[in-house]
Amino acid sequence: MTISRLPVAALTLKQFLQRQKILGIYRNMLRTIRHVPDEADRKYLRDWARDEFKRNKNATNQDAIRMMVTQANNHLEELQKSLALAKS
Repeated sequence: MTISRLPVAALTLKQFLQRQKILGIYRNMLRTIRHVPDEADRKYLRDWARDEFKRNKNATNQDAIRMMVTQANNHLEELQKSLALAKS
């Protein structure tokens, strides 16, 4: 019997790539939130984003994860558009 060097909870390639994509969305969201002019709004949005990602951290259903990724991208695009309109 051979012993695997991988930890029991090692991610598959697909899971790893999906995780990287989600972390990228999270980082982009936080970067975009930094451009919100009002400090109170910035704190609210940062806390909201952090809570949403933490709340869904342990999701395993692939369909639900894809839906959440789509929603996160939509929220990010909406926030970026709102900030662009506010600057113009």
